[in-house]
Amino acid sequence: MSVKEYRLFINGKWVPSSTGTMADDINPANGEVYAKVHQASADDIEAAIASAYAARETWGNSPPAMREGILIKAAAILEERTKEFADVLIEEGGGTFGKAMFEVSYVANLLRSAAGECRRIFGETMPSDAPGVFSMTVRRPLGVIAGIAPFNFPFLLAMKKVCLALAAGNTFVLKPASPTPVIGLKIAELFEAAGLPHGALNVIPVKGSTLGDKLVVDPRIRMVTFTGSTEVGKQLAEVAGRHQKKITLEMGGKSPLIVLKDADLDYAVDAAIFGIFLHQGQVCMVNSRMIVETDIYDRFCEKLVTKARTLKVGDPHQPDTVIGPLVESKQCPFIKGQVDDAVSDGARLLFGGNYEGGFFQPTIVADVTTNMRIFDEESFGPVACVIKAANSEEALAIANNSSFGLSSAIITNDLQKAFDLSLRLEAGMVHINDCTIFDEPHVPFGGIKDSGVGREGGRYSMEEMTEVKWITVQMGKRHFPF
Repeated sequence: MSVKEYRLFINGKWVPSSTGTMADDINPANGEVYAKVHQASADDIEAAIASAYAARETWGNSPPAMREGILIKAAAILEERTKEFADVLIEEGGGTFGKAMFEVSYVANLLRSAAGECRRIFGETMPSDAPGVFSMTVRRPLGVIAGIAPFNFPFLLAMKKVCLALAAGNTFVLKPASPTPVIGLKIAELFEAAGLPHGALNVIPVKGSTLGDKLVVDPRIRMVTFTGSTEVGKQLAEVAGRHQKKITLEMGGKSPLIVLKDADLDYAVDAAIFGIFLHQGQVCMVNSRMIVETDIYDRFCEKLVTKARTLKVGDPHQPDTVIGPLVESKQCPFIKGQVDDAVSDGARLLFGGNYEGGFFQPTIVADVTTNMRIFDEESFGPVACVIKAANSEEALAIANNSSFGLSSAIITNDLQKAFDLSLRLEAGMVHINDCTIFDEPHVPFGGIKDSGVGREGGRYSMEEMTEVKWITVQMGKRHFPF
């Protein structure tokens, strides 16, 4: 079968790289070349930014009904082409069949949610002490927004940036993750089919060495929205600060799942398993730290292992496969190093701990303590750390003993204790009687500490991606003192 070639999407046209440079897009399950993707040059990056900048006023002043209609049409087209998009997520990103289908379904709902936001960009009126003054605020689009997408949920997380920025009246330059560029270009295909005006969206697969800080430094770009590693996010934030650039960051996590002794143990194990092994653990909000009260600790560990043994590892196309390949196989020896270090420091390896090719076994490490490297270092793989806590207060202290603060969860039948802990957990999101993986299109998704700055989703993105302008009208004549 011939390998398909994908071009850049700039100013509504599919164009080759100005240098002719292409990169192989590798299927992580079998190591074969899935596609050849043109790589943007410095000139191509300039063309994309210039295109978005030229389109910003027309798109920014477009009526809400027009933006709403395009977003709704894009959702309908996506649902008609569900299998096509899901196949890309499986072939390019190593996602399992179930994960891919979920991601496509979520994006369709996300597009419709964004369409609704087109009519909910509100200002307000306010009283004034000055005689005869009518005082109000309006929200206006920023102009050009640049987005840098991750490889783990490359469709969902890129689209969350793109469609909400478009809904707010901004134009967009998208840099897809290097391991998953095709799904980013499929976003351009989708909006092209929906009738998006030229220049409103530009998609440029590009090597980091070529891109550098261009999207953050260029004065025509008013905001950068990034999802990825904490290390890269901090570097972007530093540059953005020097250039007075608005930025939102959704970065790493080592999210805690607290299981108290009164919990339904079987339910807690089911939640814990889903919350760590979805997409091979390559999710920023996985509950990679499971903090369990002493009274139920041993039984929890036993049931966790029993459940983990049932998870099928293998071909991501098969509907019953739970654990597919890591997007980047180079992560496997890194994860194994974490596990081996923990065991050498006194932890117990209860299950897994090894890999073959890009497939890392579902792994459970018990008796993890706060001094171990694996306790607060993100694995981004299918590794569960189980930690013993004497009581709920110690569990809270262990949970908060982290540089991260993205998601968190508590499983208990004591609602008062659940609410008390939820208010004191140092995390941007808390889920009671659930795992740490939960998201909806309209909620404020984001974290604190090293997990990020700002929020994505619904009206929260509208606030991030617009600017408030204060306007007054003097009715009659103002009295001036001189």
